[in-house]
Amino acid sequence: MAPLSSGRELLDTAVSYALAGAALTTPPMLPRPTPCPGWDLETLLAHLGGSIAVLGEAVAPAGVTARATPRHPGQRGNDPVARLRGQAAGLLAACAGGPAERLVAIGDRELTAGMVAVTGAIEIAVHGWDIFATCGASCPIPPGLAAALLPAAALLVTPRTRPGLFAGPVRLPGAAGPGDQLVAFLGRRPHSRRLRPGLAAGLHANRPGPCAGPGRSADLTVRA
Repeated sequence: MAPLSSGRELLDTAVSYALAGAALTTPPMLPRPTPCPGWDLETLLAHLGGSIAVLGEAVAPAGVTARATPRHPGQRGNDPVARLRGQAAGLLAACAGGPAERLVAIGDRELTAGMVAVTGAIEIAVHGWDIFATCGASCPIPPGLAAALLPAAALLVTPRTRPGLFAGPVRLPGAAGPGDQLVAFLGRRPHSRRLRPGLAAGLHANRPGPCAGPGRSADLTVRA
């Protein structure tokens, strides 16, 4: 199990990466299809924000409620990127205290708070990659983050838990960095980020979706 301090560091890095991708979005981009079949960018941002909110409530120590930071004056209430930033800030604040060994109830299972943080980092990082790909940007998951998350992903995403959450692993031609290895393991085609925005969605059109359905609150946290 990852120590909570390490889990928080991974989570912080994953959040920073995903928010950097979200910062590239503009209102005209919101209807674009994403690498998640059937989802546009606005749906993806909402799903990620919802997952972050669930994680925040799960890891918050007893008596502490994870809350999104208030909007700054002038922010539009329906701005999905601003809302995501607030939800991310609430999650990181919720992770600020509590021992790594504290058990957290996730569905019908219990995980340590440290492992929940690592699990959340996997989901946030891969959806950050989805956002970058949708925006047409070539920005792999940071190598250090991806290398740290790969072993945990292999433990959490098994043949039993994968169906309905992620497509099958994508075979990579030749050597690949840890960022490409991670997204490929989770059913994405790393080189699709070099295609024009939205074209990546077509690569998965006849395969199980790499993302949980829009009605689910989180990819890994509810099924790990």
